[in-house]
Amino acid sequence: MSDIIEIDAASNNGVDDIRDLRDGAVYTPERCKYKVYIIDEVHMLTPNAFNALLKIMEEPPEYVKFILATTEVHKVPATITSRCQRFDFRRVNVGTLVEHLKKVVASEGAEMDDESLLTVARLGDGSVRDSLSVLDKVIGLSSAEEVREVLGVIDTELIHDLMKAAAEQNIDALYTAVNSLYNGAKDLGVLCRELLDEY
Repeated sequence: MSDIIEIDAASNNGVDDIRDLRDGAVYTPERCKYKVYIIDEVHMLTPNAFNALLKIMEEPPEYVKFILATTEVHKVPATITSRCQRFDFRRVNVGTLVEHLKKVVASEGAEMDDESLLTVARLGDGSVRDSLSVLDKVIGLSSAEEVREVLGVIDTELIHDLMKAAAEQNIDALYTAVNSLYNGAKDLGVLCRELLDEY
């Protein structure tokens, strides 16, 4: 819809991009009450682009609304944030993610057990979008073991062995285990998340 305009500031972060936004904002909405500009990754704008954005945010037309989205709000200038209402979105808990994933799997006409969905939800790290991306890779697999294998999830017993070696300050055992995982093409980022979950 032409009244809702989304801009990815990661790739459209220059002053000319914001000037184009400003030029378009003078036109009234076609169908809605407001014309809404969603600027994703707003922290990626250049200093000059922020200055151009500030000009329209200081005196916007009454029918224009801005939604600025970022995961790094500390990089957004105070002159911009002082003109915004701030809403912090929290991570979704694993139980809620699992229930949502069950509905998605059912709507796709597939079947997955709870253990598989729990693995997917944990790797989603509190994000519905990331959980759905992980689910896309494994939807329809028949067992939790297959899901873990495809996603590179580390066996729980190995996680416990690593934690025991760390507690005992057994550097050789830690090095051997991590080296084995690395050589086995396991995702060490997944290993870190698994260790944190167990801790």
